[in-house]
Amino acid sequence: MAVKFARRLENAEGSAIREILKLASNPEVISFAGGLPAPELFPVEEMKKVALAVLEEQGRAAMQYYATDGYPPLREAIAERMNRKLHTNVTADSILVTNGSQQCLDFVGRVFLDEGDKIIVESPSYLGALNAFKAYGPEFIEIPTDEDGMIMSELEKALAANPDVKFIYVIPDFQNPSGRTWPIERRKQFMEIINKYEIPVAEDNPYGELRFEGEIFPSLKSYDTKGLVLFFGTFSKIFAPGFRLGWVCAAPEILEKFNISKQAADLQASTISQMEMAKFIEMYDLDAHVEKIKEVYGKRRTVMLDAMDEYFPEGIKFTRTDGGLFTWVTLPEGIDAAQLMKDVVLPNNVAYVPGEPFYPNGGNANHFRMNYSCMPEDKIVEGVKRLGKALHEAMAAL
Repeated sequence: MAVKFARRLENAEGSAIREILKLASNPEVISFAGGLPAPELFPVEEMKKVALAVLEEQGRAAMQYYATDGYPPLREAIAERMNRKLHTNVTADSILVTNGSQQCLDFVGRVFLDEGDKIIVESPSYLGALNAFKAYGPEFIEIPTDEDGMIMSELEKALAANPDVKFIYVIPDFQNPSGRTWPIERRKQFMEIINKYEIPVAEDNPYGELRFEGEIFPSLKSYDTKGLVLFFGTFSKIFAPGFRLGWVCAAPEILEKFNISKQAADLQASTISQMEMAKFIEMYDLDAHVEKIKEVYGKRRTVMLDAMDEYFPEGIKFTRTDGGLFTWVTLPEGIDAAQLMKDVVLPNNVAYVPGEPFYPNGGNANHFRMNYSCMPEDKIVEGVKRLGKALHEAMAAL
């Protein structure tokens, strides 16, 4: 074709997860590939009443354009929840409502990146963020991780060697894909380093409230004394992704740039969705709803980990996560998880997400991600059993 596309799309790729979901669409396949919330937990009946209340009380306003920064009662509710649950001290004025937190990831690239700029990410990191950033042509600097997340000594070395880094992207709570969470002490160490180098940080927190045991950890934003942390939140994992409601909480000069970006992109998030979300919080108990989600996901997590203990061959490691949606599997060196799925796993009617796309600079093909939130417990056991059979076959062939 003679059509010429923008250079920024030359390195853009479709989501590997979306491609795998297509492959796994066969109803015979038990898929652990998606990061989907459980649809049976969506509050459909409550939302019927909420929608009616919004339309009866302010129907015409709900169908009209609204200010770019978002519906004030929703922004106030977001600030209140952040302060109560994540130990922040923010106001509604520091919040901009977005179309899901994925839009925040696009905007942080739009606001900070010129082609060739450097950004720091965890290794591995969220594939959706990497794809959003790649459109702006950056250079990725990967920081190794251990069971407690990003290794601070490696981060400090990278910052000392690269003083021109534009921002750091992290998921400190139940990271996608690894399921790991940074301990409080590591969060404090991180913020000491950030304050020293004065580097902006994009803190992505879709899963922080989904802790199955113990108290929610303070966010990085709660330790932010210099306005360097941009907090990205979403209702997709604690309510319903179809509303496409997320937010960014940031310092005024940064939020202004996000506001300009949103005006250029789509003017605003859906007025009626924002009003309905705010009305649900007013009419019902969102905390109780999140507790119900945590109870179901916590049981599914335990069932999956127990089944992996029983059916996986020795020599395979996986994350024993305390929350979120994922566990991360490490195969012996030399096994390519993508090739393994094509040759052995999918023929056994089970699917996962191969790990290599979660590394922006490639490599590390001996990993894969598994999701437990969207599958009933009996199917989790059967799927892990099938996967264990495939893994035994692969290990025997080594």
